[in-house]
Formats: sequence, C-alpha cells, structure tokens
Amino acid sequence: MNNPVKMKKLVLNKLEKMPSHVKCFIEKTEAEDILTSPLRYRHQWELVLGNISKGNVCVVGDAFHPMAPDLGQGGCCSLEDGIVLGRHLAQAFSKTPTKDFKDEEQYKEIEGSLRKYARERRWRNIDISVTSYVLGLLLQGDLKLVAHVRDRVLPHFLAELLLKKSDFDCGKLKVE
Repeated sequence: MNNPVKMKKLVLNKLEKMPSHVKCFIEKTEAEDILTSPLRYRHQWELVLGNISKGNVCVVGDAFHPMAPDLGQGGCCSLEDGIVLGRHLAQAFSKTPTKDFKDEEQYKEIEGSLRKYARERRWRNIDISVTSYVLGLLLQGDLKLVAHVRDRVLPHFLAELLLKKSDFDCGKLKVE
C-alpha cells in the first residue's frame, strides 16, 4: 500500500479497541510523515552470493542479516557488526596523513576496510540468519511431522543451540 492516507486509516481501524492514548499518536501523525515501503523477502542465498560491500558503501545491521526474532540475536548481531566495522574503519582512519597522502588513498583504505568487514562478518551472519529461518519454520509449522519435531525433539537441544549462537567473541573495538 503506497497511499499514506489509506495506511493511516487501516492502522486506526486495526487499533480501534486500543486505549485512546495509544491511538492519539497515529491520529496526530500527518499523512506526509508516514513512509510506506513494501516488505520484501530476502532469500538466505543472497547472503552467500551477494556483495555487501562496494566502493565506500557497505550494508550493515538488519539490512545485512534480516531475520525473524526466533533466535533473539538480531540486535546482538548488529552490535557485533558495529564493533567489527568500527575496528576496521579505525585502522583506515588511524593512518597519519602525510603531505603525500591523498584523498584517493584514504578512499582506498576505507574501501579495503569495508571489504575486510564484509569478509569477517559474512559467515557469522549467514549462520545466524539461516538458523533463525529454520527455527522459525519449525516453531511455526503445522504439519504433523514438523509439529512432532518441534514439540518432542527441539526442546532437548534448543537451549544449547541458543547458548552456542549467543556465545560469540567479535573481538575488541580498540585498535592497538
């Protein structure tokens, strides 16, 4: 839906039983302040095959590793991304400029730092995203076999799986 006025009406209709102090925020929002963007499913293989770094631009955070909340790791991965990205960019910006140091050299340093970040984070994010996707299928599946696996098998190793996924050391931010 690309029409902000229709979007506002739809949301207000869905919230009709909510307390008035909740609805007032939507009611007071001007139509031109409502952004509508279509949701798009991003296939897991796009992480494997795609290029997340090009020139001095890089995809980070939720845009890099879209996932359902089934693992509870989305925010953690974004923090890990920030630490790793900060560490690599700090190396690029810590070079002391000399009179021969030019803007294009710093551009190349930044570009190289972003490529290093992308290489370092790719497989961690693929692991988390794919695990979240599979876990979501299992937790939401209605087929008898899927429900059996979810109810009888999954609980026995889910806690261990979640602990393993959350026990990740992305290194220190400080550049030495």
